[in-house]
Amino acid sequence: MTDKTDSQQPKIYQAPMEGVIDHHVRELLSTVGGVDVCVTEFVRVTNTRLPRRVFTRLCPELLQDAETTTGTPVRLQLLGGNPEAMATNAIKAVSVGAKAIDLNFGCPAKSVNNSDGGACLLQSPHRVEAIVGTVRRAVPEGIPVTAKIRLGFNDRSSYMDNAMAAAAGGANELAVHARSKVDGYKPPAYWEYIGEIRQQLEIPVIANGDIWTLKEFQRCREVTGCSAFMFGRSLLARPDLGLQIKAYCSGENYLPMAWQQVLELLWGYYQTTREVYPAKYLGNRIKQWLAYLKLAFPEAQLFFDKIKRLREAEAIEILFFQERRGEQEKFEAA
Repeated sequence: MTDKTDSQQPKIYQAPMEGVIDHHVRELLSTVGGVDVCVTEFVRVTNTRLPRRVFTRLCPELLQDAETTTGTPVRLQLLGGNPEAMATNAIKAVSVGAKAIDLNFGCPAKSVNNSDGGACLLQSPHRVEAIVGTVRRAVPEGIPVTAKIRLGFNDRSSYMDNAMAAAAGGANELAVHARSKVDGYKPPAYWEYIGEIRQQLEIPVIANGDIWTLKEFQRCREVTGCSAFMFGRSLLARPDLGLQIKAYCSGENYLPMAWQQVLELLWGYYQTTREVYPAKYLGNRIKQWLAYLKLAFPEAQLFFDKIKRLREAEAIEILFFQERRGEQEKFEAA
């Protein structure tokens, strides 16, 4: 039994990660459990109305009531700087099946910022308010419009201005990554700013940034006072982190995933995606995920060292067979 319990279960969000968390990973994470809401990679909006296929390609869950097969809701994320175009495409997304629209004001990528999208918009809080407000007015009242921001662009001084702008525009929820664009992903995350935002806003505030472990969750909750948390890289490093947190908060015993269980997830993910990506990229998604897993599992680094140069399906599958058999033998001998 844990030393401390909390009857209020936190709400766990999967953070959008461009080029990393696609619908295959969303399906996997929601199957593991502990995730209450998923968010897609961004749909880039310019000045035209995008066709249906753009939305369903990035979010095939739109074809199944905007949920994963386990029933976890999936929010469609839009990125762009033109309020009218964002609204037009939000309407289109809803017509395709979106049940919630998320707006990206947090992406720090140079290519995105140079194209008038993501975190660069934080330099002008009035633009944040205009985009949120135009989208909010365009879509039906029952469709949540949410936003994600960073603490600023060149520095963190505009954190409250942008948070207030998103709320003034009518955002139903606000996720805050506790760094500026210039901070990138370098530690630390400045959770205290999120706490100040939460105290000022009447809408739910979701804390995001550097919550890698159960202890860091406890500390983030203490600093921010939030009851909702968003996990990106840390959820890839520990796929059951949401389950760990929820067990802790309900006072239940929980044994975190062992490497043997994670290896089975990897094998299932490989099988699911093997036919989806071009042969020359075979195994790349597994290698990408291992880069995060090795932050929590030393065995992931060893496995990565073995698989990193493999390109042929037969060689990759033989390696998986050997590793899975070895882990099973260790388990039976224990």
